[in-house]
Amino acid sequence: MGRLDNKIALITGGANGIGKQIATRYTEEGAKVVLADFNAEALEATVAEFKANGFEAHGVKVNVAVEEDVQKMVDETIATFGRIDILVNCAGVLDMMQAAHNVDDTIWNRVMDINVGGVMRSSRKVLPVYMEQKSGVIINLSSMAGITGGRGGLTYTAAKHAVTGMTKNIASHYGEFGVRCNAIAPAQVNTGLTQSVDNFDMFGLKQATRGVQTMLRAAEPIEIANIALFLASEESSYINGVVLAADTGWSAY
Repeated sequence: MGRLDNKIALITGGANGIGKQIATRYTEEGAKVVLADFNAEALEATVAEFKANGFEAHGVKVNVAVEEDVQKMVDETIATFGRIDILVNCAGVLDMMQAAHNVDDTIWNRVMDINVGGVMRSSRKVLPVYMEQKSGVIINLSSMAGITGGRGGLTYTAAKHAVTGMTKNIASHYGEFGVRCNAIAPAQVNTGLTQSVDNFDMFGLKQATRGVQTMLRAAEPIEIANIALFLASEESSYINGVVLAADTGWSAY
């Protein structure tokens, strides 16, 4: 038996990177997955890949900053598979390491709409479903920037602190309904999202990476996915409202 047999998982940002790796681990453990992503081409390719490997997968193009898209995403998940057991809020964008005095309003609004608003909208939509069925898991992708203060740009740091707060609030308010909400806070992860520094605020980048030499290494997406698998499974049934640092001890320094 798989650790997620017969579970239905909805993963935003599921076509690439960490989201795709989480979806892969979930399907390997018996889950059926709905991949939600803004990149239609990558989404189509990933769903086709999953189906070719014998996994049950469905794709939904979504912009998590748009309420109508989020409504459709959850409704389509339930229409396709009959229920939803796990929501992974993985969709997110960077802020180009903009320091406080260089914050651009367009970047601020985009990061907040996606990284904060997307988590809120998706959680708001699934929580009534979870309350009715008396069970459900939400896993948020926070960041080391959501635990510490100086390791990211101002907007991204503010956004991930908001995700940390929402995680604890939902866990506290909805635990009595059988809902668990936890977050993962990685340090650097080897994905395409963080490979280029083009258009970065070089002052902000310099300030945020002053202590990067104390980090032992970057994570591989599979290492974050394995944590997401644990938090989705019954093995973590007593864990709620936790923001788990995944950083090889970097934040302990």
